Amino acid sequence: MQVQKNKVVGIDYKLTDGSGNLIDSSKDHGLLYYIQGTGSLIPGLELALEGKKAGDSLQVSISPKDGYGERNDALCQTVPKAQFESTEALEIGMQFEVETEQGELVVSVTKIEGDSVTVDGNHPLAGMELHFDVAVKEVREATKEELAHGHVHGEHGHHH
Repeated sequence: MQVQKNKVVGIDYKLTDGSGNLIDSSKDHGLLYYIQGTGSLIPGLELALEGKKAGDSLQVSISPKDGYGERNDALCQTVPKAQFESTEALEIGMQFEVETEQGELVVSVTKIEGDSVTVDGNHPLAGMELHFDVAVKEVREATKEELAHGHVHGEHGHHH
């Protein structure tokens, strides 16, 4: 069975940056299961997997536009520390959901200086070329429930 829209796919993967530094891997948490064509993966990787079958392996480099996008400096902002509920616990790397005119955005604290906090709404991998080493391990039909919910259920996915 081929990887195509609405099929459940299980992959082993290793993700590195342009210098070969490991960013993420399925090694520590088992196969990644997703439904092809639902936007669960970055567009470039989903496109590269289209048409593959269990047993196939591929190495693919994904440009920022087909990954997490280019960095957008407009998503970085310095705000008064007083806007945070618990200022004592603030640390670099903390993430918060904020409401914007475009909807909810996850921001990361990147700098704390005096009474000012700098937050960044860019994805941590924005602007990076991503290198994937992927092995397709499983391809199966998605159930009606999985398609309705937009994610994998059961042993390898989300439980209700």
